[in-house]
Amino acid sequence: MGRYNFDIIINRRGTNSVKWDFEKEDGVIPMWVADMDFQAAPAIRKAVEDRAKHGIFGYAKVPDSYYNAITSWFKRRHNWAIEKEWIVYTTGVIPAISAAIKALAMPGEKVLIQTPVYNCFFSSIRNQGCEVQESPLKRKGDTYVADWDDFERKCADEKTTVFLLCNPHNPAGRVWTKEELTRMWEICKQHNVAVISDEIHCELVMPGNEFTPFATVSEDCRDNCIVLNSPTKNFNIAGLQIANIVCANRQWRRRVERVINIFEVCDVNPFGIDALEAAYNESEDWMDELNRYLFDNYQFLKSTIEKELPGYEVLKLEGTYLVWMSIKPSGLTSEQFTEKLVKEGKVLINSGTMYGEKTGEGYVRINIACPRKTLEEGLKRIIRVLK
Repeated sequence: MGRYNFDIIINRRGTNSVKWDFEKEDGVIPMWVADMDFQAAPAIRKAVEDRAKHGIFGYAKVPDSYYNAITSWFKRRHNWAIEKEWIVYTTGVIPAISAAIKALAMPGEKVLIQTPVYNCFFSSIRNQGCEVQESPLKRKGDTYVADWDDFERKCADEKTTVFLLCNPHNPAGRVWTKEELTRMWEICKQHNVAVISDEIHCELVMPGNEFTPFATVSEDCRDNCIVLNSPTKNFNIAGLQIANIVCANRQWRRRVERVINIFEVCDVNPFGIDALEAAYNESEDWMDELNRYLFDNYQFLKSTIEKELPGYEVLKLEGTYLVWMSIKPSGLTSEQFTEKLVKEGKVLINSGTMYGEKTGEGYVRINIACPRKTLEEGLKRIIRVLK
């Protein structure tokens, strides 16, 4: 047993939780939207409680200690030396994605993505008046790899000016290797394509895999990319709304700062500031233990599905807590499959088509960041419906 108990079941219904209060029908187990059913680390809870006790919640100034927490975490954990000047704070990674696209791409230009991919990539690109350019990932055994020929062809399109990378990749569960990232960078460099890397899941890495921040590929790469990160997904504090844009390129950074001000997402929540510091300064052991728990949940889900539902494939999970599963034996579309589960099994999961109409068809995404008992019950219901 570790120091932290991830088996505790906490009732989240009636707390205005997107995850638990979305489905009006009683008794539905939500295994969809990416937040966790675990309490935040003790140090984070204490920081939030201390701030609440003060009782005054005015406009917040971001202190030096905030930047120190970020730079020391990434140096210690990922050997990435970030300079304070490179960091631009904002309210969330989605506003950050939109701001980075607006800063680097003109309306009418194409932004390249590797599908299936996080659904907000599509809307962020279109909201900036840009065109979505898809380079579908290739299934290889129980995982996905980049289709290098297609990727290069799409980068060579003169209208493609930005590549929006998901690292680690949601929903494919990939933690891209340094070799893969280097190859992506070399192709992008050759065709003058700027890179925005969404690294919100960077700490959720399963044993045996290593996360590489895109900016660490080379100095040249560092100066021609924008990296987005946040403690929110990793430490389950998404509601506190805090994120960071890391950009070593001074000219680009000025453009990003300008957009952040145009979008009016330049003020952050005092709770978010304190929570980030507590996460990065005092919660590393919690993070490591969480990853072990998530990996055990993944192995449990995979072995249960293999035993009870032969033919249904659970793909390899290298990072995130979002499992990608092929549902081809059901004979249903992804939408029909998820509707059937809610109606007949009272389990809510995501249809794969959210992440790419073609590339996601025949797949679903399952959130396993919950106590084991919840996962067991959810799987029991899924199996009962499909059998």
